[in-house]
Amino acid sequence: MATATLASHHLHFCFSKFSITNRRRQVRLTYPNRNPLSIVFCSSSTSPPPPSEVSEPSTPTAESCVNVGLDLFSKGRVKDALVQFDTALTLDPTPIESQAALYNKACCHAYRGEGKKAADCLRTALKEYNLKFGTILNDPDLASFRALPEFKELQEEARLGGEDVGYSFRRDLKLISEVQAPFRGVRRFFYVAFTAAAGISTFFTIPRLIRAIQGGEGAPDVGETAGNVAINVAGIVVFVALFLWENKKEEEQLAQISRGETLSRLPLRLSTNRIVELVQLRDTVRPVILAGKKEAVSLAMRNAERFRTELLKRGVLLVPVIWGEGRETKVEKKGFGLPQKAAASLPSIGEDFDQRTQSIIAKSKLKSEIRFKAEVVSPAEWERWIRDQQKSEGVTPGEDVYIILRLDGRVRRSGKGMPDWSQIMKELPPMEAILSKLER
Repeated sequence: MATATLASHHLHFCFSKFSITNRRRQVRLTYPNRNPLSIVFCSSSTSPPPPSEVSEPSTPTAESCVNVGLDLFSKGRVKDALVQFDTALTLDPTPIESQAALYNKACCHAYRGEGKKAADCLRTALKEYNLKFGTILNDPDLASFRALPEFKELQEEARLGGEDVGYSFRRDLKLISEVQAPFRGVRRFFYVAFTAAAGISTFFTIPRLIRAIQGGEGAPDVGETAGNVAINVAGIVVFVALFLWENKKEEEQLAQISRGETLSRLPLRLSTNRIVELVQLRDTVRPVILAGKKEAVSLAMRNAERFRTELLKRGVLLVPVIWGEGRETKVEKKGFGLPQKAAASLPSIGEDFDQRTQSIIAKSKLKSEIRFKAEVVSPAEWERWIRDQQKSEGVTPGEDVYIILRLDGRVRRSGKGMPDWSQIMKELPPMEAILSKLER
């Protein structure tokens, strides 16, 4: 079940798996509603038989094939799981079962490194069965897929609202865009209104200009009439240009928000070996991403040690990314995905006191685990995101760069080469400062 929550300047997607079988196995599914939902179909008997006594139904159904396939997938039998998911799609499945079969089939293809096949399955699920794009962004089983060019292509289609992938992702992005630029719609309305007014004026002025050129008794002044036409035409050109410029800025902003959402879901391993997503560290640290050749990044890390105490006071967390490490990542044969140890987000004041207390404890525990350095998980994903960011800023992909993030997770600034730590200490306020509180 995928939910989408609009918070601050970012889109947060959460994903949980639920069962559609009487044996309570987990199947990835999504629903269009926004509230988490868990559905369990239990058998009519008072207690389920032990796993060893469970036999496959004599007549397979789409539901049973999906769950058998998922069970095989969890055991590493990916090829056999694919057969089950393909079979499920031939057994007159319901929309929910079709979505589950296609999505899990995509996970299998991603595990096998078959990016195009995975993208085709996800594209069908997005278009025909209301799969939420946030699920693809959030699922660790698709981490290898998100590092492939096919994912970038699919994400671009979703951002542009293409018919092949539906419009929900673009709609969510536009909601965030409206929060960041609340007057863009008003400006575009006036551009359209002024263009229409200038067009109507031109429509009535052109006959007067023709009469003025023809001359005769009572004819309008040629110079004055021609001036009016010129002003109207110039107005149309200017307002149309402004309208197109606003559209271009909106597309750039949507692309930036999309990259920001992808960034927020990149995984890190803390010093305690706990794996978290970058979004879970918001309001707690200022990640500084160091991307480049091993020698340059290692030197920058050693230089940072000289300012360790002061940088820690400013919430700096070093995230080294070595070019090429992502291509050396080995696929695990067992244990699909990353450990789900998400730190709870802080509830609002109006929520249950016990829930809020537990969340504060979880946040405090996470904060105590954060040290000076974190290790990237799925380096290929990180490298792809950084290269996309370099292209957007006009930097040649593959150059040594550093990227400083704000406490709210957005990019504060970036630069070529490695950072000047003494300058960064002057630039970043301590965590207790008022400016840091405004940054959250």
